[in-house]
Amino acid sequence: MEARTHLLLVSLLLTCLIQSINGTVLFSSLKKTLVVTASPKPGEVLKAGEGKIRVSWGVNQTLTAGTDSAYKTIKVKLCFAPISQVDRPWRKTKEELSKDKTCQFNIVSNPYDSANKTVQTHEWTIERDLPTGTYFVRAYALDSNGDEVAYGQSTDAMKSTNLFEIQSITGRHMSLDIASIVFSAFSVVSLFGFFLNEKRKAKRSQEK
Repeated sequence: MEARTHLLLVSLLLTCLIQSINGTVLFSSLKKTLVVTASPKPGEVLKAGEGKIRVSWGVNQTLTAGTDSAYKTIKVKLCFAPISQVDRPWRKTKEELSKDKTCQFNIVSNPYDSANKTVQTHEWTIERDLPTGTYFVRAYALDSNGDEVAYGQSTDAMKSTNLFEIQSITGRHMSLDIASIVFSAFSVVSLFGFFLNEKRKAKRSQEK
């Protein structure tokens, strides 16, 4: 039993050493000590550029005794839910946080005050160019080196609850809209030109 415990401790130390050497932070190594809530109701559809997300975050008072001394910054991010990652490798979840594409959008970054553990709240207007998708909110606690050490999120571990949808005009839709406008303008000009040409022909016929 003691040999097994010793082997486990050595394995953990080697894992930490490898992570520090490679400068990588694994999501599974983070402590889930932050509590995060987001105002959109589950299934609610918000519009980019108009909709607002009200986010609240704080530390879990029952779990953080002596565990938040390294927290220096709290970063709150908007993240793609699994339903928005299907067939989109550029949104995929990665175990190594530096390669993770799940949480690409920053909501707010605040210093962490260890002496004041009250819940923080921030209202964020959704950026206009945000892609259409299903989202949740996640907060990371960072240490003095800027490395993530803890997290919390507004959904469950499977990222299947408290999800909300954001709809926006993507670049692809915008291109189609521009093409549609140009085609419509061309059609109007062509029709007007045809009308003038026919009117001119009718006038010539009357003169003859």
